[in-house]
Amino acid sequence: MEYRQLGGSGLKVPALSFGTATFGGRGEFFKAWGSTDVAEANKLLDICLEAGVNMFDTADTYSQGLSEEILGQAIKGRRDKVLLSTKATFRMGDGPNDLGSSRYHLIKSCEASLKRLGTDYIDIYTLHGFDALTPVEEVLKTLDELVRKGMVRYIACSNFSGWHLMKSLATSDRFGWSRYAGHQAYYSLVGREYEWELMPLALDQKVGTIVWSPLGWGRLTGKLRRGQELPAESRLHVTLKSAPPVPDELLFDVVDVLFELAEELDKTVTQVALNWLLQRPTVSSLIIGARDEEQLRQNLGAVGWNLSPEQMARLDKVSQTTPIYPYWHQRPFQERNPSPVKLY
Repeated sequence: MEYRQLGGSGLKVPALSFGTATFGGRGEFFKAWGSTDVAEANKLLDICLEAGVNMFDTADTYSQGLSEEILGQAIKGRRDKVLLSTKATFRMGDGPNDLGSSRYHLIKSCEASLKRLGTDYIDIYTLHGFDALTPVEEVLKTLDELVRKGMVRYIACSNFSGWHLMKSLATSDRFGWSRYAGHQAYYSLVGREYEWELMPLALDQKVGTIVWSPLGWGRLTGKLRRGQELPAESRLHVTLKSAPPVPDELLFDVVDVLFELAEELDKTVTQVALNWLLQRPTVSSLIIGARDEEQLRQNLGAVGWNLSPEQMARLDKVSQTTPIYPYWHQRPFQERNPSPVKLY
């Protein structure tokens, strides 16, 4: 396994990390993802650790805390061998303070996550979303205090806009508080908006990207083909209802090239799609998920080899779309405002 620096921090994280949203299966949404219990979680963690995948990602809202509980059971006796990443901010109760990034909610959430995980510290504590109602000074001072108390090692954010992240980084720098070392963001061959502003920001500010849903909400697993019906038994029937829209023409053009490359390389479509992401700027780790051992082992096959520059270019070209304003207007100014990725 390759280990990469998490942004400008000193922490090394595996190029692939394991997402545990499939643990628990509490509620209709998460049941469609998976219902992994403690016994199966132990087997999956064994495979991960054997392959060098030592970072495990969860969140308090995954199955309303059950994912954290199962992960906590699975790491018993090997806490020193793993990196734990969990998240807070989204609603965890009916009360007016049971959501957001206020001092009240973050401290309460962190304490609850520690208890469910059965540990006294969290390696990467991530804000699941931006809270525009709480001053960034309150948010970041609270996170810094959690770090100083030893409850948290590093902080990260997720799903922030460019101005959310830059304002937060500037505030941390002004007061000497802990900085966001990572940004957990959506990025895939059928979702490249991350490149427009967040990637240049991450390069400039040394923020490592931890990619969630690198297979485009399951669209890039090889199950979706041009002119074919969705398999009758597939979680895609549920998950795609909340997924960002992708034009069929773009999706199937990308999938066609993925299948071509998979055949050339004797790899799977999934492995090719993940390998493309691993070669993109700012990417520190891809969060892979799996409901069973076979699926996990297939995803692990995305490392240990690289697409060639020519193969990367084929995927770059077929997946590129016209960005929204002002990014399309900035593209001709490459002499002084270069894009971090090649434009076609």
